[in-house]
Amino acid sequence: MSRKEVRLSGFGGQGIVLSGMILGKAASIYDGKHATFTQSYGPEARGGACAAEVVINSQPVHYPHIVDPEVLVVMSQGAYNRYVPEFRESGLLIIDMDLVTVDEQAENHRILSIPATRIAEEMGQRVVANIVMLGFLATVTDLVSIDAMREAALTSIPKRTIELNTRAFEAGLEHGRKAMAAGVSG
Repeated sequence: MSRKEVRLSGFGGQGIVLSGMILGKAASIYDGKHATFTQSYGPEARGGACAAEVVINSQPVHYPHIVDPEVLVVMSQGAYNRYVPEFRESGLLIIDMDLVTVDEQAENHRILSIPATRIAEEMGQRVVANIVMLGFLATVTDLVSIDAMREAALTSIPKRTIELNTRAFEAGLEHGRKAMAAGVSG
């Protein structure tokens, strides 16, 4: 595996930073790869811009920051507006389809979408949208194994929420499998 760079983005309160930590944990602890994780967020605790950046490699990561991510996960329109203009052509853009509207800026990207927030709301807890998205991400990319992502997610959340988060993760997997069956690949 060569160096892979991923940016997860949205707004504060969506669990973006936790998602980045889970992805890095999945890669480094459960898949035996090397990973770095950095985060950035606006001055607001909730609602401000937020991003998590993960570098994954089979070799030690000598530079911990992303330079040219090949995967961009976007869970808010603000994040789309901020990160898509600089995102590489033919990169994989994954959006929460109910929160993000794409425009001509995305025309040279491979786009996958999932209603992650809607799925979470149907489960009664909007806060698990990030876990839905991680299940989807694990299915449509080869960044980490599904088992590693599941284990990292479920060992990073409060024990009392394991059942809900398991359902959220599985819902993301199912949507990812449907996308793959339709001939869409990341």
